[in-house]
Amino acid sequence: MAQNPARRAALTDAAIDVLAREGARGLTFRAVDVQAGVPTGTASNYFANRDDLLDHTARQIHRRLVPDPAVIAELLRAPRDRALVAALMHDLMRRITADRAGYLAMLELRLESTRRPGLRAALTGTIREELEANIAYHLREGLPGDRGTVVALYLAMTGLILEHLTLPEVLGTDGLGALIDSLVERIVPAA
Repeated sequence: MAQNPARRAALTDAAIDVLAREGARGLTFRAVDVQAGVPTGTASNYFANRDDLLDHTARQIHRRLVPDPAVIAELLRAPRDRALVAALMHDLMRRITADRAGYLAMLELRLESTRRPGLRAALTGTIREELEANIAYHLREGLPGDRGTVVALYLAMTGLILEHLTLPEVLGTDGLGALIDSLVERIVPAA
């Protein structure tokens, strides 16, 4: 297996684009090579098999969607109240909208995981770890609410993101910010 980390990242970024555009069935080593603009056979030198490619792609998606520490530090200067939670949810939506392909690729991986037990186990572990980390972060930072608050926000935001990225006309895009504020107001207790 080739070990150039920059090339591997470029290939997984290409895989994300292929997944978002063509779905899991269109994700082949050849399609990744074409998307990355590299010679045929390059992806197969970096990934042992399709499952390995899917696993690395899922990890790359999560790396791409990590919040900017400077943005979070700035947001955390505010009081620990419902308004701060809303600002964090707005930042989440901004990041996901900015990397639409990344989130759509994650949705494709979730669907593919229903047919691939290994991928399902890996995604379940990763997403569960992230949810637990978000819960711990919420509590550690003294944000209003408890574990149930974070889980309810997670479920509400993933539903809103799904609608916004796949069928934006269902809810419209003009009131997206107001929808986020409404979700936070309904789920997060007043400080």
